[in-house]
Amino acid sequence: MKIPLNNTLVKRYNALGCSCKIITLKPSLRVNTLKIEEKEIVSRLKNLNVKLEKISYTDFGYYYESKFSLGATSEYLQGFYYLQEAASQLPAQVLDPKPGEKILDMCAAPGSKTTQIGQYMNNKGMIVALDSNPRRLFALRNNLERCGINNMILYKKDARFVFDLKLEFDRVLLDAPCSGNYIIEEDFFLKKSVDGIRERSRLQKELLKAAIKVLKKGGTLVYSTCSLEPEENEMNIDWVLSKYPEMKLEETGLKIGDSGLTKIFDKKLNPEISKCKRFWPEKTDTEGFFIAKLVKKE
Repeated sequence: MKIPLNNTLVKRYNALGCSCKIITLKPSLRVNTLKIEEKEIVSRLKNLNVKLEKISYTDFGYYYESKFSLGATSEYLQGFYYLQEAASQLPAQVLDPKPGEKILDMCAAPGSKTTQIGQYMNNKGMIVALDSNPRRLFALRNNLERCGINNMILYKKDARFVFDLKLEFDRVLLDAPCSGNYIIEEDFFLKKSVDGIRERSRLQKELLKAAIKVLKKGGTLVYSTCSLEPEENEMNIDWVLSKYPEMKLEETGLKIGDSGLTKIFDKKLNPEISKCKRFWPEKTDTEGFFIAKLVKKE
């Protein structure tokens, strides 16, 4: 893919230290330990001549090489694994859900992170999963059934109004709708605009506001995007810290990714934002990603 060098977004990325180098992502999967032991599915796939490489910074992730589609095996259909990009496996890992807790997944479909949350919880406790798109909810329901997740309540609902449910949650995952990034979307630099990014940021702030409202004191909120735009990432977290003094940032515990940016286009942000993680594709060999871990003070 050729990148127009005079593009505004390219110049912004260059100013932030990214060269916008195009990489080819390694396909990856996540073993679903609710259905099968990790060593058993690894053995079964190797017997099918699938090459596997453990992804060191994930709990259950593997890169794979295969001459056939891993979405067409009996093992896949039985829910023994989920085809999931490496960085995408990290928000639920940072959320660290526990059996018996009440968890909210605000933008759940098609279910990669939702099924992962259920896996960590060992089907004990409750997950409330929201999505406003009926087609996406259908895909979510199918994936939950395939992966053996049964502690789930699904709602067709705009997550900005989750407080209508009159529930509080121990942990909230907000994997927010975002502008995407140049690794996973063809012609990204030709289709996206700064105005569109700012509009998306406004929606994300509304979702963050709702998430904070339904989070219990002492609870954890993980905010993530597959966007590289500062307006959708660090600047949103800076907004949270300035508007909600009851919220504080914690380290993600991840051993991959750069620290969150604390200076953007000559604007200084809250230094605590360095606790966030930013994934530049050329550095991490993943899709672009951003993860922040927030806790509501007691």
